[in-house]
This record gives sequence, structure tokens and C-alpha cells, in this order.
Amino acid sequence: MIDTEFAPVSTVIGHRGAAGHAPENTLASLEKAAGLGVRWVEFDTKLTADGHVVLFHDDTLERTTDGRGAVAETTLADLRALDAGSWFDGGSQGAYAGERVPTLKEAMETLARLDLGAVVEIKPSPGRERETGLAVARVLAAGWPETLPAPLISSFEKTALGGAREAAPNIRRALNVFKIPRGWRKKTKALGCRSVHCLERNLTARRVGVLKDEGMAVRAFTVNDRTRAETLLRWGVDGVFSDYPERMPQDNR
Repeated sequence: MIDTEFAPVSTVIGHRGAAGHAPENTLASLEKAAGLGVRWVEFDTKLTADGHVVLFHDDTLERTTDGRGAVAETTLADLRALDAGSWFDGGSQGAYAGERVPTLKEAMETLARLDLGAVVEIKPSPGRERETGLAVARVLAAGWPETLPAPLISSFEKTALGGAREAAPNIRRALNVFKIPRGWRKKTKALGCRSVHCLERNLTARRVGVLKDEGMAVRAFTVNDRTRAETLLRWGVDGVFSDYPERMPQDNR
């Protein structure tokens, strides 16, 4: 059972593991993030055709595997047969050739071994928003390692966040946005979100201040420039997601 005492998320969060150094959303990327000294990571989750929760970002397979077609139309067994590492560096002879798409359960086991907290983004395939939110939250609630700080669920999709809230109301949630929307107070309240994650270039000191004054945690994605990170943190941003977490201010990791 997940402890409802929510430990603070670290200031620097490895994006999709450490996506600048290893193939995103793989166990290798989580390993790399830990090797860089990261204490929290973020990764994406979605459902296979047969209802398994896996780490994956896109709706289709082409960009990060040697497969073709929609993830939502691919079974776990067929997904496991794909190479999710060769695209990243060196092709079939590269260091990550043969890396597989992991399940959320496998990722949690790896997080426990590496002592990593996690922001778990729900990235549903079209039409599967609520179903994915329910499934991700149930897997987390059933198997989250007791040795780790409680996870934070995030999503751009309100229906997915609603499903997650229904399945595991004690797991905290964050609303992802590309820019702070009108009516954000109403939206976050309706979803029970106390965190907003925003595209970094659309944040200003004033916008951060307004959110913070309302008691919201604010995090920025995706920040790969140290100077920009320092500016955001000076404005009061609580954390930055980075493909290159080692570039971020060391005192804040």
C-alpha cells in the first residue's frame, strides 16, 4: 500500500529516465539516470492491446522501436519482441541494441533496486484515456515499492487523471499543460491536482508566482540548459525535467 505521506519530489527529475543518454522509457534509461546521481525520474505509460501497462511515449511504434503500427493494437508479447534500443545509438551494433519495452511492474522493480522516486505520466492512446488512467493507478497502488517515496501521477488528459483519481485517490496527481490555461484553478480543483507541469518556454516569473500563491507546486519541462534552469528555480519553480540532468544546478539535485 502506498504511504500517503508524500515525500518531496527532487528539484531535478530525469526526463524519460535520462533520455539524452539512453533510449527513453527503458530500464537502461532508468539505470543511466541513477548513475548520474538523479533521485527522481519521469516516464510515460500506456496500454497494450491486451491491457498491459508499459513504458512508452508515442501512439505508434516507429520512432523508438523497429516495429510498425499502433501501440494500442499491439499485444505485450509482440511488443516485447521489438528492439527499443537500436534507434538511439549505433543501430544494431550499438550499446543499446536489443533493449526491450518494459512493463510498469518491471520499471517499479528497477526503481526499487535503484532507490529512485518517479513521476509517472499517463500517455493514453486516443480513446483509451479513462481506461489507461484506471490501469496505471491500479498497478501503482497494488505494487509500488514500500521503500520508495510515493509516486506522482501526471497527464495532459483530464479523463485519464479522473480515472487515476477514481482507482487510487491517495496517489497525488499533477496536470500537464503546454501553457497555463484559463480556468486553471477550476480544472486543477476538479481533478484534485496540487501540481502543474508546464512547458518551460511558456513560464514567466509572474505566472509562476500566481500558481505558487495558490499553493500549487510548479515544474517545468523539458529543461536542458543550465542557465534556463537557474532562472526558473529563481522564480520559484519547484522542479525541472531534463534529458541531461547532470547539466542542471548541482546543489538542487
